[in-house]
Amino acid sequence: MAKKAVQDKVTQDRAVLDKTTEIFRDAPVSKAVISNVVPSIISMLMVLVYNLADTFFIGQTHNALMVAAVSVATPAFLLFMAVGMLFGIGGTSLISRMLGEGKHEKAKHTSSFCFWTGLGIGVIAMVVIWIFARPICRTIGASDDTIGYASQYLNIVAVGIPFLIVSNTFSNIIRSEGNAKTAMMGMIIGNMINVVLDPVMILLLDWNVAGAAIATVIGNIFSAGFYLRHLVSEKSILSVRLKDYKMRDGVAKGVLAIGVPASLNNILMSVSNIIINNVMAAYGDMAVAGLGVAMKVNMIAVMLLIGLGTGIQPLLGYCYGAGNRKRYLSVLKFSLGLAFSLSIVMTVICYCGAGPLVKAFLQDSDAFAYGMSFARIYIYSGPVLGILFVFINAIQSTGASLPSLVLSISRQGLLYVPILLIFREVFDSARMLAAAQPVTDYLAAALSVVLFVFTYRKYFKHFAKN
Repeated sequence: MAKKAVQDKVTQDRAVLDKTTEIFRDAPVSKAVISNVVPSIISMLMVLVYNLADTFFIGQTHNALMVAAVSVATPAFLLFMAVGMLFGIGGTSLISRMLGEGKHEKAKHTSSFCFWTGLGIGVIAMVVIWIFARPICRTIGASDDTIGYASQYLNIVAVGIPFLIVSNTFSNIIRSEGNAKTAMMGMIIGNMINVVLDPVMILLLDWNVAGAAIATVIGNIFSAGFYLRHLVSEKSILSVRLKDYKMRDGVAKGVLAIGVPASLNNILMSVSNIIINNVMAAYGDMAVAGLGVAMKVNMIAVMLLIGLGTGIQPLLGYCYGAGNRKRYLSVLKFSLGLAFSLSIVMTVICYCGAGPLVKAFLQDSDAFAYGMSFARIYIYSGPVLGILFVFINAIQSTGASLPSLVLSISRQGLLYVPILLIFREVFDSARMLAAAQPVTDYLAAALSVVLFVFTYRKYFKHFAKN
């Protein structure tokens, strides 16, 4: 019986691998890219809907202080997501390369390592938030008027941190075995549950920010549960079994080499949000509320283009692992054209639709004026964002840790923070504080091109042309 079970498992794994090979190695480039990109974009749009839902329904309470409080708590939430990104992006990069090289057992060790390590960090983070919620909120920019709402929101959201990390980890990793649609469905399930519960808990039950937080936790639990169900089924070659947990043989190093730079981008995004919240606080709570909504409007384009970039990473990683330079470059060229076209379309849509979008979240006239002004400034980044995210993921797909690290700490750290602080001193204008982001994005896009050229020359020189 045991021998038959092993044989059945081998047969199941072979079927999954055949599907992965068909998509990543044999399908036409356009089909391979689209089949990976579309589910990834939809997943990111679901994340966007989920992020907008909290702010939208909180906005329907006509209490701008609650909107400001949720905006202030966003950087802390991004930190939790960064841990999921660490294991998700790092694990995806390593697993896709291992599958390309035919090292299937190492792929299982990697997925188990990502699950158990991420879960452990999530439990620790949950306890830390419960103990230090108010000091954390004060540090990230909460005022005397918003700290009560912000700490209440953060305390409840902390319950879902382990599930959030697991969900974010495997929404990425599952794509590495060619299951982009499964990854998409997990995001849809969790986020739609959150969106449905938001109006009930925030408005109908009158739980306000507490209701938004509870809806978020429940959504994350369902999303994580969906992914775990897939991973223990015969449809996946990956593993979350503790017996497959392994840190040696390059597993931990391989995940962290790409995962740390990827998560640093999220961490620095949190830090930069904390800094701009504190700097913008000089112009009042309405400016902070307007900034938070403007960022969410801009996220419509950003999340869609991030989805495109992350969608191609497993495909590029597989091509790199298999040593197929010709297909790698074909995928990259097609993706760049698609990204630039999508960037232009989304820039026009977001710029023209900024007014109604901001109005949906902010009824206060001062907050709306700030939000409208900031939103249109942020949208100027649009034309280059697609190129930026494609090159970020192209670099990550090779396992090139140093270029990934340089790019990650530059966009939201080494470039953005100095530009923001210089603009504060030189211009003393809320609008110019917002302008620091698009200026940074153009510089980061140029840097991403330079770093990819460096990566390509170093990491591809040993590949045969075909």
